[in-house]
Amino acid sequence: MSTIERLAAAPVVEAVREALRGADPAWIVGGAVRDAVLGREVSDLDLAVAGDPGTAAQGIGEHAFELSAEFGTWRVAASSQGWQIDVTALRGGSIEADLAERDFTIGAVAVPLSGGEPIDPYGGLTDLADKRLRAVGEASFTADPLRLLRAARLAAEMVLEIEERTVALAQAAAARAADPAGERQLAELRQLMGGPDPLRGLRLLDELELTPAVLPEVAELQGVEQGPNHHLDVYGHTVAVLEHALEVELDLERFAGDRAAEVEALLDEPLADEVSRRTALRFGALFHDIAKPQTKAERDGFVGFRGHDQVGAEVIGRICKRLRASRKLTQHLQALALHHLRLGFLIPEMPLPPRRVHAYLRATEPVAVDVTLLTVADRLSARGKGPIASPEMVAAHLQLAREMIAAALDWRREGPPQPLLRGDEVAAELGIEPGPELGSALAELEAAQYAGEITDREGALQRLRR
Repeated sequence: MSTIERLAAAPVVEAVREALRGADPAWIVGGAVRDAVLGREVSDLDLAVAGDPGTAAQGIGEHAFELSAEFGTWRVAASSQGWQIDVTALRGGSIEADLAERDFTIGAVAVPLSGGEPIDPYGGLTDLADKRLRAVGEASFTADPLRLLRAARLAAEMVLEIEERTVALAQAAAARAADPAGERQLAELRQLMGGPDPLRGLRLLDELELTPAVLPEVAELQGVEQGPNHHLDVYGHTVAVLEHALEVELDLERFAGDRAAEVEALLDEPLADEVSRRTALRFGALFHDIAKPQTKAERDGFVGFRGHDQVGAEVIGRICKRLRASRKLTQHLQALALHHLRLGFLIPEMPLPPRRVHAYLRATEPVAVDVTLLTVADRLSARGKGPIASPEMVAAHLQLAREMIAAALDWRREGPPQPLLRGDEVAAELGIEPGPELGSALAELEAAQYAGEITDREGALQRLRR
């Protein structure tokens, strides 16, 4: 089946063609054509229309709304069919002029909605067949600097080689990569980090010289040397942690035991800003040591980074504010950085008493499972000559992580123990007012109950009296 036949046979194309029969001319452009060429399912559609995009969008479906007044774009969401159609006003007065303003040749291909051969003035179909990413024109990146990030994302996602001239154009415009609105940058970064090859995506950000502009905090990790537990500088270690995080994702049975399916389901959960917990974990790997440059100190020949977990949470807050991330995503990423050292400190206490397990779960909720997986990736990346990199310490860490993941999943499903006494009963028994002292008493009762030290109301009262 040819590209045109595959495109024409897609249910979304058939539905839109029927809805716009007799309307102003329209062309299928961008990703749908690309997906048809690659033999992928076509479910999302980009249309360029000669008339008013709002009229066309409303003609397609009742769930139509204006997406961008600046770019003349409307969206039709047909969630029941799983379709999304973006309708944009034709730029420049003709489809050829419209294609001349697009970003890359593989997206500058149009197929008439009513049927006909592809319009491909820049050789996009050949570039797609040759796995090449090429800018349409010399001004592609200056016209819309977001295309800089998109170049890295598309090349990583679709396994494309970026043409040399396009690399040079991107490098020349790299300083403008931070010009687009923060949420637009975040949208590209989440697709890059959540895509099939985030490691190559990061390498391409470096190759195109975009990292210092978009994620300067990550760029600053390069060249920051570490102590004997690490064989790489902070940037190299960060990339290694991301690599091991991907390894953990692919082999959850090894790292989560018989709870692997539950962890898989958790990672697939949507979190915020169209970011899943899986993608957030990858961001967590990228940001977990983000404050090491600011906290590096050397004393008696030992390099340390005291407080980099706490300072890291502050740095992540600033990054997320710049990218206009939601509060929920921001707090999740901050928690991953804040608690990524916690499990490692517990290794010498193994086997952990229940109270220590409870303290860990209380401190790390609601990211207990996520941050435990991050600590696994972090520990696997420590290959220096220091004590925490020894095979025995790594094996102990992995064992404790499996146990803690199981406990965290149970906690997540069942919640903390149901209180044996209400807060007002505790306050009356102790003769105190609501406040920090009451909170401490309730926390002590919960820890004792979790540890099995008290099992009923009378036991809780006796514990308070003591």
